[in-house]
Formats: sequence, structure tokens, C-alpha cells
Amino acid sequence: MAPPLLSLQSVALTFGGTPLLESADLSVGSGERVCLVGRNGSGKSTLLRIAAGLVEADRGEIFRQPGATIRYLPQEPDMSGFPTVSAYVEAGLGPGDDPYRATYLLAELGLAGDEAPGTLSGGEARRAAIARTLAPEPDILLLDEPTNHLDLTTIEWLETELKGLRSAIVLISHDRRFLDNLSRSTVWLDRGRTRRIERGFSSFETFRDEVLAEEEAERHKLDRKIAAEEHWVRYGVTARRKRNVRRMAGLAALRQTRLTERRAAGGVKMAASEAEQSGTLVVEAKGLSKSFGERAVVAGFSTRIVRGDRVGIVGPNGAGKTTLVQMLTGGLPPDAGTVRLGAALAMVALDQKREALDPNDTLAEAMTEGRGDTITVGGEARHVIGYLKDFLFSPEQARTPVRVLSGGERGRIMLARALAKPSNLLVLDEPTNDLDLETLDVLEEMLGDYPGTILLISHDRDFLDRVATSVIVPEGNGRWLEYAGGYTDMLAQRGADLAASAARSAARPAKEASPRPVAAASSVAPAEGRKRRSFHQQPALRSLPGRIDALSREIAALQARLADPALFARDRAGFDKASAAIAAKGAELEAAETEWLELEILREEAGG
Repeated sequence: MAPPLLSLQSVALTFGGTPLLESADLSVGSGERVCLVGRNGSGKSTLLRIAAGLVEADRGEIFRQPGATIRYLPQEPDMSGFPTVSAYVEAGLGPGDDPYRATYLLAELGLAGDEAPGTLSGGEARRAAIARTLAPEPDILLLDEPTNHLDLTTIEWLETELKGLRSAIVLISHDRRFLDNLSRSTVWLDRGRTRRIERGFSSFETFRDEVLAEEEAERHKLDRKIAAEEHWVRYGVTARRKRNVRRMAGLAALRQTRLTERRAAGGVKMAASEAEQSGTLVVEAKGLSKSFGERAVVAGFSTRIVRGDRVGIVGPNGAGKTTLVQMLTGGLPPDAGTVRLGAALAMVALDQKREALDPNDTLAEAMTEGRGDTITVGGEARHVIGYLKDFLFSPEQARTPVRVLSGGERGRIMLARALAKPSNLLVLDEPTNDLDLETLDVLEEMLGDYPGTILLISHDRDFLDRVATSVIVPEGNGRWLEYAGGYTDMLAQRGADLAASAARSAARPAKEASPRPVAAASSVAPAEGRKRRSFHQQPALRSLPGRIDALSREIAALQARLADPALFARDRAGFDKASAAIAAKGAELEAAETEWLELEILREEAGG
């Protein structure tokens, strides 16, 4: 068996009192795809930085194969000291690396290279860091939350790029779909120790639940044994002194085991404070348009959102998602069109950039805004430390400054603040960034039970599938369309992902209203194949236009049915059947269009 490229054995590291890592192992062989999972604050990023050689462990054995190249993608890249993005990316190349690779990646990620690092948005900085990390095509890639601040188009591109690399990959991510698609092994970091299974992330949650159930059973057996020994101490018949001393020592050892055992952290307790119920109508928009200069961000968009809807909004960075939400919620006036908001709305918004947090505030001050030690949640006063414990913060952390928190912990604080305020309309901008998978599960469950209305901007495909009842997507030239169901349902109805749609939109004339492209010349068969077609197919040439019209009408009828926003909740089976029928009819229509075009070309070549 070939030696690993990277091996960490029995690594330990302590910050403060409680050990962060007690006995953590990580082994990476050539071409392996490993996902590293665990709770926020469990030490995943620290373990990755130890593997990259950026942090020194207190003890443990670390082996890096001589000559093997390692590149690490941090959550917050440092670009200080570089005049341009190109200089930053090219600084990651090693001797003999191809500089064209850096240029190619920057172009693929939508960066020119001459940008000043200080002017980049969060998403642009993340894309520059990805280009720097991937450019050398290293032997080992260590990626810490690579999808943070990326739009769905870029995430799908990154998945494809990583699948095509020969590099070994160790990946930390909160994006379930991303982990499912890329991982083949899973390392679980829990209470300072690691467990590994040679299966991808899709098998992890079942494995984790089995391990925790076994631990609970062992703990129950230990408790019963301690109880039995304590009963013997109180009521047992006195035997030889030597035997009694040995048995008492055994009881003390059992108690010490119980006392020092690191139990799994409890679950997050998450509930939204509810305001009075809003009216049935929440938002009604008609003909909304908004332009910045000559660029149309929104053109003629209309929608009706009612109480209980969960509306997802997706699209590339810069497409106008935040602009659309601000218009729908009355925060930004449209250039044209009208917005009518329902009665008794109590809106609470979650900022994706966490800018509302003062880094110098303590956690308690961030929650109470500096006003005492209590916070009102659901109409009841609660001590801030008790409320923070619901979000897995210890009493000691309540007095620590926000600036020392990890990204996931800052995300939990923002959620805790937002959910404490009474609301019946939640506006969530990238709420999943940095959150661990267990917290995401609780958030999904809470949003599922939330009686109000939700507007959700997210790049997390799995989260959208689980939460959204409809998805609004940009179609190019400022047009936005709403599709019933989650992200996967939207793809089934559109017949293409966001990247393919963006390419089609760029090539389509602005006046074209139909989302279906005309069959491209590249889809036409080669000339030799066409010439083999018989001119006796004239009946087909005459009948195909009617067939195309009939299929178009059937698709339009199905789309009209799916346009009913209540269909998904009222008749899920009917919704799924209609979605599948659209996909099938779309394939038939495309085949018919292609065949008609080929026959028409043959007719013209033959002179009519």
C-alpha cells in the first residue's frame, strides 16, 4: 500500500482550559476525497491549519510526503500587500507552475485580475482565493468552507473543476449537496477525537446517529453499574476488608469515569418569537422595474406572496437578488410598477455580512444591545446567559468579545438576535453561511414550523429544497420568473441549471420572451448524416410543425398549472407529475424541432 501524502496521528491542542483536540487523526492518500465534519467550534479549521503547517500542535505525529505540494484555502483570505488580484493569485504558484493556469481560473471566475484587493466584495475575494489555491494543481487541497459567499453558478462550476482535478482534497463545508457530490470518505471530529468511515457524506448522518446511540447505551449501563455498587456500599454484607477496599476503589473509578466523560454537545434550541398574525396578503408586486444606469436589474416583475409562503431567491452574484428583496419589502422604491404590503407586517431581517455585530461587544452586549442582563423573547424576559445556552454558548463565552468567535458562532449569534424579535415576515440573506450541519437541521425544522412568511436568499441547494415552496430566478435582461417548489423542482421545470441559463440568456435577443432556446446549429447532425435522410420524408416535414405547436400548447398548459403557488402544498403528487411531464414534453419538443430543422436544411439543399 502506498504511503499517505499527509498523515496526522494523535494530534492534541489546547486553547485555554478545555482541550480543543485530544487525539485527532487525519490521513490523506493520492486522489482521495475526504470531507471533515463536526460542530462549530469543534476544531475543524484548526485541524486543517495544522495539516497545512500554519499552526503547531501541542503533541502528535505529523508526516508530509517530501516534495508533495499542499495548498490551503482559508475562510478569510489575507490579500494585504498585493497591488492586484493577479499578483495575489500568481504568488501562489510554485517553480515550474504554468502562469496561464492562473489567468484561466481568474477568467472562469469572472475576475479581470487588475482589480485592487481592497475593492473586492466578499464573493469576489473568495473567488480570487479559490483561483490562487487551484492554480498550482497541488497534490493536496485543504479547503475550508469554499462555497461561502459564492453564488450557485460558481458553486456548480467549482464542483465540476474539483471533480476534474487529480489532487487529493480535504473539504470542510456546510453545503450538503456539495459534500454529497465530492466526498468519498468522511472524518468526524467530535469532542477532540476523530472517527473515519470510507463512505461519502451521504452516509455520515446515519453513522453519527448510530455512534451516539451506542454511547448513550454504554452510559446507561455505566449508570446502572454505579447504582448497583452504591447499593452494595449502603446495604451489602461486610466481607473481608481487602475485598471491600478493592470494591470501593472500583466504585471510585467508575464515578471518575462518569465525571470526566466528555458528552456530546446538546442540540441548539431555536424558536422564532411570533408577532401578531399578518393579513393573508403579504406582498403584491405589479410590473416592478429597476435599472442602474443602462443596466436593467428588474424588468416587469410581478408576484403575489401570501401568508405562509417560503420564497427562495437565487441567482448569480450581482444579478439583483438583494435589490429585488428590498423592493418587495418596501425598502427601495422601483423605477416603475407598484408594491402593496399587507396589513400588520412585523419584519425581521438577517444580514449575511454580520455587519450589525460590533466586534468589540461581548456576546451578552450583542444580544441585549448593552441594556442589562435580560432579553425579551416571545414576550417573556429571559436572562441572556440562559438564552445563549440555547444556541450552544457557554456561560463563560457570554463575557468574551464577538471578534474571537468563529464564523459559525457569529452566524448563531445573528440568528439568536433575529429570532428573539417578534416577527411574521422573516427576510434571510444567506442564513446558512458558516453554520454546522446540526444547526442547519434545527433551523430547517424551525422555519418549517414558522407560521409567518419567509423571503430567503440562499446558495444552498439542499436548504432551498427543504425549505422553499417557490423559487424566483433571473432569466436575463432583468426578467425574473417564479417556479413552484424548491431548487431541484425549479431545475426540472426550466430544464437547465443557472450556468446554462446564463449562457443562453447572453446569446438570446432581448425581445425573445420564451425561455426555450431555438435548436442551435451545433445540435444539427453532420452533413453526411443529413444526406442519408430520404426525401420521401416529406410527410414528416409537413406534419412536424403541427406536432411542435401541439407540444408547445401542452407545455404551456402544464406551466400554467405549475404557476399556481398553492399547488405544491395542496397536491404534491400532482405537482411532481406535472413537473415530470414538462421535462418529457420538453425533450419531445426539442427532438421535433431538431428533426424539422434537419429536414428543412435538406429541402433547401435540394433546391426546395
